[in-house]
Amino acid sequence: MANRFGNVLKNVQNHAVAVLAIAVVLMLLVPVSGKILDVLMICNVAFSLIVLLLVLYTPKASDFSSFPRVILFGTIFGLALNVCSTRFILGNGYVGFDSFSGDMIKSFASIVAGSDTIIGMVIFVILIIIQVIVITKGATRVSEVAARFALDSMNPKMFAVDAEVNSGAITDEEAREKKAAIQRESDFYSAMDGSSKFVSGNVKAGIFITIINLVAGMIIAILRHDMDPGAAFETYTKLTIGDGLLSQLPSLLLSFATGVLVTGSNSTEVLGEQIKKQFTISGYVYMIAGGVLVLMSILFHGSIGLVALLIGIGAFSLYFGYKMLQKQENSFKEKLALEQAEKNKNQTGANPDDVSPVVPLDALSLELGYALIPLVDKEKGAELLERVSRIRREEALDLGLVVPKIRIIDNMTLDPNEYCFKIRGIEAGRSKIKPGYYMCMNTGSVTEELNGEQTFDPAFGVPAIWVSEDHRGDAERAGYAVVDPPTIIATHLTEIIKSHAAEILGRQEVSAIINKIKETNPVVVDEVLTTYKYTYGEIEKVLQGLLKEQVSIRNIVTILETLANYGMYPHNPWVLIEKVREALGLQICLQYVDADKKLSVIQLSQSASEKILQHSVNPNDGGQPFVAFDPVDGRRWIDAVSSSIAAVRERNYLPIILCASEVRYLVHSSIDREMPGTAVISINEVMAAGHNINLEILGEINV
Repeated sequence: MANRFGNVLKNVQNHAVAVLAIAVVLMLLVPVSGKILDVLMICNVAFSLIVLLLVLYTPKASDFSSFPRVILFGTIFGLALNVCSTRFILGNGYVGFDSFSGDMIKSFASIVAGSDTIIGMVIFVILIIIQVIVITKGATRVSEVAARFALDSMNPKMFAVDAEVNSGAITDEEAREKKAAIQRESDFYSAMDGSSKFVSGNVKAGIFITIINLVAGMIIAILRHDMDPGAAFETYTKLTIGDGLLSQLPSLLLSFATGVLVTGSNSTEVLGEQIKKQFTISGYVYMIAGGVLVLMSILFHGSIGLVALLIGIGAFSLYFGYKMLQKQENSFKEKLALEQAEKNKNQTGANPDDVSPVVPLDALSLELGYALIPLVDKEKGAELLERVSRIRREEALDLGLVVPKIRIIDNMTLDPNEYCFKIRGIEAGRSKIKPGYYMCMNTGSVTEELNGEQTFDPAFGVPAIWVSEDHRGDAERAGYAVVDPPTIIATHLTEIIKSHAAEILGRQEVSAIINKIKETNPVVVDEVLTTYKYTYGEIEKVLQGLLKEQVSIRNIVTILETLANYGMYPHNPWVLIEKVREALGLQICLQYVDADKKLSVIQLSQSASEKILQHSVNPNDGGQPFVAFDPVDGRRWIDAVSSSIAAVRERNYLPIILCASEVRYLVHSSIDREMPGTAVISINEVMAAGHNINLEILGEINV
């Protein structure tokens, strides 16, 4: 019996929405009595209130995935009620306000209009204006913007998930879940953009219906029922106000719910928890506010009641702030005591196994398999140690980056012939070599090919072969580039350091650079740090942005002077990077010129630049700007760039793209994954180089 009842209940639940939808449509055609109308109006207000409360308790907007359809259903239901109430008012309003049988309409009219119909109508009009101009229009605009940004950021988010999969950070299953969540979020905001238009249209329709209630009702009452014009105006004005409020209140609640939902963040906390956490950051806020209110009471000393009110609220704010500060201080002391107790436990444990030492990560480390240890054995020449020291000196001259000391250690978990290079404990590259053998690479001048074990150069990925010491002379005579094991490792390390220079540079390295420059250029350092209050983190981001594109930071004085020149503006690192690049324009251009000082580039067309700007996204949190093409445009863009670069490479030119400074970084970030190593320079950088270079346009990129 219980199972049968459960099946019946399940069928009712499955088909309830369909039945309700048909009932709403029938309401547009079938007249209803006053009592039924009252019940439906109460249900409409309750439904809208429930939707608003659900939104307030929903952490993420996309968690309420049915909200767009709920909005649509609520809007149609409200319009159907409007039609029913209009039919009821026009057909029964002539009996007079007191004799009218619609209790909900009369009650709402009495709340606003009271005994003065004119004042009630003014208040009603003000409420309508607030609904139309402020809440509904704002919610609609927020929905449009949220939908646009959700669609624009979908592809970068998908690419980020693919990158996490490729790096092994997440599994394929986790990646599928993340992509599904991103797709749901994009679909949700797209649907919200459309559903917000229903809410906006509902408000406009409600205003039109309200006018019909008043005008048509008076005409019917006067001409058909011989009602006094004054009484007709009084009656239908009040009934119009009551009906209008009952139709606009649910719309107001739905508009408010829409605004709250689409303006929310992706936090896992509900709105109440977020507000509680963010409004209790510091007690000083409330103490300052309370102090201001108390001081304001001095200005209004003429009104005793107002002074008492200001002092009372100010005193409460001061007390609340004081208690909050006291609570924060006690919490900090408890946390400090727990940390100290844990520290003492670790330091005084009787059992050595209880001690938990913290081993700091090395900035740079080279781990060797046991077969490669002789390369760093001082008794056997320690060739690799000398090469590593030389690398640090060369990189300091080349990139202006003082490379931290490289710690060389043996690692028994590696293959005997394998080495691994790590940056702050994260592997940046590894390879295998054959001790006692030489790597031979064909650089295009080989006259006779030799037999040997096939391999690839770890630094550049060039095909190569291993040959023994006995055949080294043969390889050199045949035109091969012959490299010994220490040189292989050293070259690989050099390329890794160049490509990861931005990761190697940290705040400590920035501080060392600034302190060194301060010895000879104290004025510019003081201007940057003291006058314009740049933080080491902001300077670090700028220097990392330069190193990421292989721009030397050795000319640090010019870099700091440029930062000082733009110090009065907001310290946006992505804008500052472009300004510094323009100041280093000659240096950057000279990196890519040939022996005749000729700079050969591919130019980005104006239409392509405009398209990139149209699809650019600048995150509100100051994050890295990016281009959010849709899949079709993104593929066209990559194909256009790759085909142009392929044509240039066939002519033995370096791939260099010339574009406007406004899109330079966007162009670089959009192709860096697909075409690493492609240089992107701006027109302003070329102009800064002046007559020191000769510009040659090899082609144009069009999308």
